Amino acid sequence: MGNSIKTVLLLGALTGLLMFVGGLIGGRGGVYIAFIFALILNFGSYWFSDKIVLKMYKAQEVSESVAPDLYSIVRNLALKAALPMPRVYIVPGETANAFATGRNAEHAVVAVTAGIMRILNKEELEGVIAHELSHIKNKDMLISSIAATIAGAISMLATMAQWSAIFGGGRSDDDDHGGIIGLIAMAIFAPLAAAVIQMAISRSREYMADASGANITKNPYGLASALEKLSRASQVIPMDANPSTAHMFIVNPLTGKSLMNLFSTHPPMEERVARLRSMKPY
Repeated sequence: MGNSIKTVLLLGALTGLLMFVGGLIGGRGGVYIAFIFALILNFGSYWFSDKIVLKMYKAQEVSESVAPDLYSIVRNLALKAALPMPRVYIVPGETANAFATGRNAEHAVVAVTAGIMRILNKEELEGVIAHELSHIKNKDMLISSIAATIAGAISMLATMAQWSAIFGGGRSDDDDHGGIIGLIAMAIFAPLAAAVIQMAISRSREYMADASGANITKNPYGLASALEKLSRASQVIPMDANPSTAHMFIVNPLTGKSLMNLFSTHPPMEERVARLRSMKPY
């Protein structure tokens, strides 16, 4: 199944879960209220994503005169991808990673760590930059924000269900306590289900960015080699990253903390590399 189709189906499943949970608690009105609150909470992180994340990791903008090789790679690949030239940032530190952010292509940012530039050759760095430009081209910031908004609304509805159960609420007219038990069960499992779907969307977008990046460079092996190096490097020098931003990086910065696959923002590295190596250079 194509990753674009998979994303649409997963977003549909997330929306269906929202409608189901909302219907059990407060009907259509409950869904609207929770969705609006979640939208407000996520709007800031979407609209000001570049400023928030760059400040969080103390990234410094660089010009062509400061980092000519990096700037040249970004500019050339942006032209190939038919994208406006993004701003280029370097994150200080020996850890090796990269990310892209910005609410749209006109406000895009590509950031790499100082560490990644020390361990990758030009071909590998091109693969990484192309992957990040693909996130911009594929509007992944917008898609992840939509998923976060729906998942956030489900979590709010689940919290409402908890309070409703505590104070004897529930919409069941049964004589037993099935209504309260149902609310408690939903309050526990609905947010978990939403998180699983949200992470599945994130993983599908990573696969898509890998394939799109390989299409930009016409060389899937460069990115495959880069991912192998970055995976090893992240174990040696882990990144002190905020879990809320983990999905943005090309390699999961939380790899050192044994995450279950269902709740991981990134696909298994072995599978990503295998898919790239199975592609033929263009």
